[in-house]
Amino acid sequence: MKKEDLRGLSVEDLRTEIGAERDRLLKLKFAHAVSPIENPMRIRESRKRIARLNTELTAKSRQA
Repeated sequence: MKKEDLRGLSVEDLRTEIGAERDRLLKLKFAHAVSPIENPMRIRESRKRIARLNTELTAKSRQA
């Protein structure tokens, strides 16, 4: 998602996206621990996406 797409989301949508992305990251980490996954950069991308979502959630909560 781009920054403009994130700004269009509501606070509740951001929270659900963060939860879903954290679950995805956890599954990726477990899969990588058992046997190396094909593209380990997906773990880094997932962490960055969570950080972007948290940043936008913080910005929205400060506005309100």
